[in-house]
Amino acid sequence: MTNHQTTTRRMVILAESRFGPLSSKTANGAIAYMADQVVAIIDSTKEGTTAQEILGYGGGIPVVRSLEAGLVFKPDTLLIGIAPAGGRLPRSWRPYVTTALSHGLHVMSGLHTILGDDPEFADLAARNRCSIVDLRKVPESSKIVARGTWRQRKARAVLTIGTDCKIGKMTALLEVYREFQRRGLNSDFVGTGQTGIMICGKGVSVDAVIGDYIAGSVEKEIDASAAEGHDVIFVEGQGALTHQGYSSVTLGLMHGTMPDAMILVHQPTRKADDYGFELPELNRLIRLHEEIIGFFRPTKVVGIGLNSVGLTDAESVSEARRIEDVTGLPTVDAFRFGGARLADALVEYLATVPPPRFTGPLKSPSGMAPE
Repeated sequence: MTNHQTTTRRMVILAESRFGPLSSKTANGAIAYMADQVVAIIDSTKEGTTAQEILGYGGGIPVVRSLEAGLVFKPDTLLIGIAPAGGRLPRSWRPYVTTALSHGLHVMSGLHTILGDDPEFADLAARNRCSIVDLRKVPESSKIVARGTWRQRKARAVLTIGTDCKIGKMTALLEVYREFQRRGLNSDFVGTGQTGIMICGKGVSVDAVIGDYIAGSVEKEIDASAAEGHDVIFVEGQGALTHQGYSSVTLGLMHGTMPDAMILVHQPTRKADDYGFELPELNRLIRLHEEIIGFFRPTKVVGIGLNSVGLTDAESVSEARRIEDVTGLPTVDAFRFGGARLADALVEYLATVPPPRFTGPLKSPSGMAPE
């Protein structure tokens, strides 16, 4: 299991020219769930504002013009809080990393570019006794084909799915997981993207895994969590089945999780995806996901999490009621109003579904029994 340290940090977050509700996912996740560890955000275009003013949460965390300005707040870590197209490190960002390492700051990155493999960065880190944490770096042990261990799994797995990419699947699931924790229910959270891994300290970044190994890498994380004795394992969703660019990641994640239950996440104000295709009708999308897993085992979408960006609280509640009438499923913006309703739906449903009962030996795709 990939396990990154979650000790208390003092982070300055790089979000240059991109800090906003939909354009700085990693920064926003850190601010939402690790606000006590964030001392400043770098975005020269929003200098002088606060996280609260830009996102609607985060309180008085200041936005500063440069890393040098952020050093005033005595950070010990630079977090790269946005991912440009393709997830590669732009040449214009190299000075941020070199400056941070030169000042002895640790660097955390969710980019596809593995910063620790860069000779200049690695040398600076060694000379200044600081570390580079590449959240998307996949360990060799995660490059494995799925074995189908869900057939002998006693723990329950819950996965978030979405009507589109970057729609709030991690946030909705974290709120439900936190509700389970508040109730004293024995549960765990497995991150499958850089932000989820950073927040919870475990998981694998599935969009950096070779296609053949996506399902196996997720299965391995769930097996490790189950071996720790957790009863319910929440798995962070990625991509969307109906998104042409990222559907392969979603399908691999679904097959690796083989979820007992799913939560669908939807943003009512978003009408089309990156390609201009209209977002699917909700009931049709629910059936699609249930049928894909239903080929292997029974599953159900038990609730809908809303991303209410652009809506007032009253409008969010009204939209939730409309969707409930259409789908028959409990619907709520869990980030605004808490995860209790979705947690109730999960507890009720999981209590009625027995775990799989498979007594035969597990077989690998080659037909040979695994070691």
